[in-house]
Amino acid sequence: MSTLFGALVDDAGLFPPTSLHMDEALARHQRDLDEGNPVLTHRFLCPASRLDTLRRAKPRPNRMGLILDTDTLPAFDDLPVDFVEVRRRPVEAPPGVRVFVEVPAGTSPALPPEGAGLKVRCGGLSADAFPTVHHLGGFIQFCVENAIPFKATAGLHHAVRHFDPALGVDRHGFLNLVLAVCEAVERRDPVPVLRSTDVGQLVRLALAVPEQTAKRARELLVSYGSCSTSAPIDDLTTLGVI
Repeated sequence: MSTLFGALVDDAGLFPPTSLHMDEALARHQRDLDEGNPVLTHRFLCPASRLDTLRRAKPRPNRMGLILDTDTLPAFDDLPVDFVEVRRRPVEAPPGVRVFVEVPAGTSPALPPEGAGLKVRCGGLSADAFPTVHHLGGFIQFCVENAIPFKATAGLHHAVRHFDPALGVDRHGFLNLVLAVCEAVERRDPVPVLRSTDVGQLVRLALAVPEQTAKRARELLVSYGSCSTSAPIDDLTTLGVI
Protein backbone atom coordinates (compact mmCIF):
# COMPACT_ATOMS: atom_id res chain seq x y z
CA MET A 1 0.00 0.00 0.00
CA SER A 2 1.37 3.40 -0.94
CA THR A 3 1.87 6.10 1.68
CA LEU A 4 -0.64 8.32 -0.12
CA PHE A 5 -3.64 6.03 0.28
CA GLY A 6 -2.99 4.02 3.42
CA ALA A 7 -5.51 4.60 6.25
CA LEU A 8 -7.31 7.26 4.23
CA VAL A 9 -11.02 6.47 4.60
CA ASP A 10 -13.13 6.70 7.76
CA ASP A 11 -16.39 4.74 7.91
CA ALA A 12 -19.30 7.22 7.71
CA GLY A 13 -21.99 4.64 6.94
CA LEU A 14 -24.44 6.20 9.39
CA PHE A 15 -24.45 9.47 7.44
CA PRO A 16 -26.26 10.55 4.23
CA PRO A 17 -26.70 9.57 1.54
CA THR A 18 -26.15 5.94 2.65
CA SER A 19 -27.69 6.47 6.12
CA LEU A 20 -27.46 2.87 7.25
CA HIS A 21 -29.28 1.71 10.36
CA MET A 22 -26.92 1.20 13.30
CA ASP A 23 -27.02 -2.60 13.10
CA GLU A 24 -26.39 -2.54 9.34
CA ALA A 25 -23.55 -0.03 9.70
CA LEU A 26 -21.83 -2.02 12.44
CA ALA A 27 -22.22 -5.28 10.52
CA ARG A 28 -20.63 -3.72 7.44
CA HIS A 29 -17.90 -2.25 9.60
CA GLN A 30 -17.13 -5.67 11.04
CA ARG A 31 -16.90 -7.16 7.54
CA ASP A 32 -14.42 -4.42 6.63
CA LEU A 33 -12.40 -5.14 9.76
CA ASP A 34 -12.29 -8.83 8.86
CA GLU A 35 -11.11 -8.04 5.33
CA GLY A 36 -8.54 -5.54 6.65
CA ASN A 37 -8.08 -3.41 3.54
CA PRO A 38 -5.33 -0.86 4.34
CA VAL A 39 -7.10 1.99 2.49
CA LEU A 40 -9.58 2.10 5.39
CA THR A 41 -8.76 3.58 8.79
CA HIS A 42 -11.30 1.19 10.37
CA ARG A 43 -12.50 4.18 12.39
CA PHE A 44 -16.29 4.18 12.80
CA LEU A 45 -17.84 7.65 12.78
CA CYS A 46 -20.83 8.11 15.07
CA PRO A 47 -22.92 11.17 16.00
CA ALA A 48 -22.90 11.97 19.72
CA SER A 49 -26.70 11.77 19.69
CA ARG A 50 -26.56 8.09 18.73
CA LEU A 51 -24.01 6.83 21.25
CA ASP A 52 -26.66 5.16 23.41
CA THR A 53 -27.96 3.29 20.36
CA LEU A 54 -24.42 2.19 19.52
CA ARG A 55 -23.88 0.98 23.10
CA ARG A 56 -26.89 -1.32 22.80
CA ALA A 57 -25.80 -2.72 19.43
CA LYS A 58 -23.25 -5.33 18.42
CA PRO A 59 -20.54 -5.73 17.35
CA ARG A 60 -18.77 -2.77 18.96
CA PRO A 61 -16.20 -0.97 16.77
CA ASN A 62 -12.55 -1.09 17.78
CA ARG A 63 -11.90 2.53 16.84
CA MET A 64 -14.25 5.51 16.71
CA GLY A 65 -14.59 9.14 15.72
CA LEU A 66 -17.28 11.13 17.53
CA ILE A 67 -19.25 13.76 15.57
CA LEU A 68 -20.60 16.30 18.04
CA ASP A 69 -24.23 17.07 17.18
CA THR A 70 -25.36 17.72 20.77
CA ASP A 71 -25.11 20.81 22.96
CA THR A 72 -22.48 19.28 25.23
CA LEU A 73 -19.82 16.63 24.84
CA PRO A 74 -21.19 13.36 26.27
CA ALA A 75 -19.14 10.92 28.29
CA PHE A 76 -17.45 8.32 26.10
CA ASP A 77 -14.74 6.84 28.31
CA ASP A 78 -16.22 3.38 27.71
CA LEU A 79 -15.77 3.69 23.95
CA PRO A 80 -12.61 3.64 21.77
CA VAL A 81 -12.89 7.27 20.59
CA ASP A 82 -9.70 8.88 19.27
CA PHE A 83 -11.19 11.85 17.35
CA VAL A 84 -13.94 14.36 18.16
CA GLU A 85 -15.25 16.49 15.28
CA VAL A 86 -17.07 19.70 16.17
CA ARG A 87 -18.72 22.57 14.34
CA ARG A 88 -17.33 26.03 15.05
CA ARG A 89 -16.84 25.81 18.82
CA PRO A 90 -13.86 23.91 20.25
CA VAL A 91 -14.39 21.52 23.17
CA GLU A 92 -12.18 20.11 25.87
CA ALA A 93 -11.51 16.46 25.11
CA PRO A 94 -9.79 13.86 27.28
CA PRO A 95 -6.04 13.28 26.85
CA GLY A 96 -5.22 11.29 23.75
CA VAL A 97 -8.35 12.44 21.89
CA ARG A 98 -7.76 14.92 19.06
CA VAL A 99 -10.37 17.58 18.27
CA PHE A 100 -11.09 18.75 14.71
CA VAL A 101 -12.97 22.03 14.32
CA GLU A 102 -15.05 22.41 11.15
CA VAL A 103 -14.56 25.57 9.13
CA PRO A 104 -18.02 26.95 8.20
CA ALA A 105 -18.75 26.93 4.46
CA GLY A 106 -17.68 30.09 2.67
CA THR A 107 -15.46 31.33 5.49
CA SER A 108 -11.68 31.55 5.74
CA PRO A 109 -9.94 29.16 8.13
CA ALA A 110 -8.42 30.38 11.36
CA LEU A 111 -5.84 28.81 13.62
CA PRO A 112 -7.49 26.20 15.86
CA PRO A 113 -6.70 25.80 19.55
CA GLU A 114 -3.32 24.28 20.29
CA GLY A 115 -3.31 20.56 19.59
CA ALA A 116 -6.51 20.65 17.53
CA GLY A 117 -6.96 20.25 13.79
CA LEU A 118 -9.42 21.59 11.25
CA LYS A 119 -12.17 19.98 9.21
CA VAL A 120 -13.42 20.91 5.74
CA ARG A 121 -16.76 19.98 4.19
CA CYS A 122 -16.38 19.05 0.50
CA GLY A 123 -20.06 18.67 -0.36
CA GLY A 124 -23.47 17.69 0.86
CA LEU A 125 -27.05 17.11 -0.21
CA SER A 126 -27.40 20.35 -2.23
CA ALA A 127 -25.26 22.17 -4.77
CA ASP A 128 -24.50 25.07 -2.43
CA ALA A 129 -22.81 22.68 0.01
CA PHE A 130 -19.90 22.15 -2.40
CA PRO A 131 -16.99 24.60 -1.96
CA THR A 132 -15.34 26.06 -5.03
CA VAL A 133 -11.90 24.81 -6.02
CA HIS A 134 -10.49 28.19 -4.94
CA HIS A 135 -12.07 27.95 -1.48
CA LEU A 136 -10.90 24.36 -1.01
CA GLY A 137 -7.46 25.20 -2.39
CA GLY A 138 -7.14 28.14 -0.01
CA PHE A 139 -8.08 25.92 2.92
CA ILE A 140 -5.44 23.36 1.92
CA GLN A 141 -2.75 26.02 1.53
CA PHE A 142 -3.60 27.48 4.93
CA CYS A 143 -3.27 24.09 6.61
CA VAL A 144 -0.01 23.28 4.83
CA GLU A 145 1.55 26.67 5.54
CA ASN A 146 0.58 26.51 9.22
CA ALA A 147 1.26 22.77 9.70
CA ILE A 148 -2.35 22.10 10.77
CA PRO A 149 -3.66 18.54 10.41
CA PHE A 150 -7.11 18.37 8.86
CA LYS A 151 -9.94 16.02 7.99
CA ALA A 152 -12.36 16.17 5.10
CA THR A 153 -15.99 15.14 5.02
CA ALA A 154 -18.98 14.84 2.68
CA GLY A 155 -19.20 14.80 -1.08
CA LEU A 156 -16.08 12.79 -1.88
CA HIS A 157 -17.88 9.84 -3.43
CA HIS A 158 -15.33 8.99 -6.11
CA ALA A 159 -11.64 9.41 -6.82
CA VAL A 160 -11.82 11.90 -9.69
CA ARG A 161 -13.74 15.16 -9.97
CA HIS A 162 -16.92 14.67 -11.99
CA PHE A 163 -20.25 16.30 -12.79
CA ASP A 164 -23.31 15.20 -10.81
CA PRO A 165 -26.39 15.78 -13.00
CA ALA A 166 -28.77 15.18 -10.09
CA LEU A 167 -27.38 18.16 -8.19
CA GLY A 168 -26.06 20.11 -11.17
CA VAL A 169 -22.64 20.47 -9.57
CA ASP A 170 -19.07 19.23 -10.00
CA ARG A 171 -18.19 16.84 -7.19
CA HIS A 172 -14.67 16.99 -5.78
CA GLY A 173 -12.62 13.82 -6.14
CA PHE A 174 -10.73 12.37 -3.21
CA LEU A 175 -7.75 11.66 -5.49
CA ASN A 176 -7.81 15.32 -6.51
CA LEU A 177 -7.84 16.26 -2.82
CA VAL A 178 -4.89 14.05 -1.90
CA LEU A 179 -2.84 15.32 -4.85
CA ALA A 180 -3.77 18.93 -4.08
CA VAL A 181 -2.22 18.54 -0.63
CA CYS A 182 0.92 17.15 -2.28
CA GLU A 183 1.01 20.18 -4.60
CA ALA A 184 0.74 22.56 -1.65
CA VAL A 185 3.46 20.66 0.25
CA GLU A 186 5.73 21.23 -2.76
CA ARG A 187 4.78 24.95 -2.77
CA ARG A 188 2.60 24.80 -5.87
CA ASP A 189 -0.94 26.05 -6.33
CA PRO A 190 -3.35 23.19 -5.49
CA VAL A 191 -6.25 24.65 -7.51
CA PRO A 192 -5.34 23.21 -10.95
CA VAL A 193 -5.21 19.67 -9.55
CA LEU A 194 -8.47 20.17 -7.67
CA ARG A 195 -10.11 21.28 -10.93
CA SER A 196 -8.67 18.50 -13.12
CA THR A 197 -10.88 15.79 -14.60
CA ASP A 198 -8.03 14.28 -16.63
CA VAL A 199 -7.90 10.76 -15.23
CA GLY A 200 -4.64 9.86 -16.96
CA GLN A 201 -2.88 12.97 -15.72
CA LEU A 202 -4.06 12.43 -12.15
CA VAL A 203 -2.91 8.81 -12.15
CA ARG A 204 0.50 9.82 -13.50
CA LEU A 205 0.81 12.48 -10.79
CA ALA A 206 -0.16 9.99 -8.09
CA LEU A 207 2.41 7.44 -9.23
CA ALA A 208 5.14 10.10 -9.36
CA VAL A 209 4.70 11.68 -5.90
CA PRO A 210 8.02 11.50 -3.99
CA GLU A 211 7.84 9.47 -0.79
CA GLN A 212 8.73 12.39 1.48
CA THR A 213 6.04 14.53 -0.13
CA ALA A 214 3.49 11.75 0.30
CA LYS A 215 4.46 11.28 3.93
CA ARG A 216 4.14 14.99 4.72
CA ALA A 217 0.87 15.30 2.81
CA ARG A 218 -0.70 12.46 4.78
CA GLU A 219 0.54 13.84 8.09
CA LEU A 220 -1.60 16.87 7.23
CA LEU A 221 -4.57 15.18 5.50
CA VAL A 222 -5.43 12.76 8.29
CA SER A 223 -8.43 11.06 6.63
CA TYR A 224 -11.79 11.70 5.07
CA GLY A 225 -15.21 10.29 5.89
CA SER A 226 -17.01 8.22 3.28
CA CYS A 227 -20.48 6.71 3.58
CA SER A 228 -19.27 3.95 1.22
CA THR A 229 -16.24 1.96 2.27
CA SER A 230 -16.08 -0.03 -0.97
CA ALA A 231 -16.22 2.73 -3.61
CA PRO A 232 -12.85 4.30 -2.64
CA ILE A 233 -11.12 0.92 -2.79
CA ASP A 234 -12.79 0.04 -6.10
CA ASP A 235 -11.84 3.39 -7.64
CA LEU A 236 -8.20 3.24 -6.58
CA THR A 237 -7.91 -0.36 -7.76
CA THR A 238 -9.50 0.45 -11.15
CA LEU A 239 -7.12 3.40 -11.60
CA GLY A 240 -4.13 1.18 -10.79
CA VAL A 241 -2.70 3.36 -8.03
CA ILE A 242 -2.97 0.66 -5.35
